[in-house]
Amino acid sequence: MQRICFLLQVKPDRLEEYKERHKSVWPEMRAALSATGWHNYSLFLRDDGLLIGYVETPDFEKALAGMAATEVNARWQAEMKDFFMGVPGRNADEQMSPVPQVFYLP
Repeated sequence: MQRICFLLQVKPDRLEEYKERHKSVWPEMRAALSATGWHNYSLFLRDDGLLIGYVETPDFEKALAGMAATEVNARWQAEMKDFFMGVPGRNADEQMSPVPQVFYLP
């Protein structure tokens, strides 16, 4: 099982709405994440907009590709795109770059 940490940047003026949206993630989005190998998926958000994501998955690239192939992900990403700073025209899930792990205590 891979343990993946990634960073994204939420626009400071969108923090409260971002948090509110994640209080009720669509059931079909949650089901798609589970079905494509996203386990123990967590998001943490600092007051300056730094978003830290953590997920456990057998294969991160396969999990990303699996979600990219779903209709629900396309809808979710379209609605969430404007919350993020980053490369214009790219969805947040296309900008997830794993942070290298340097220590793990099982």
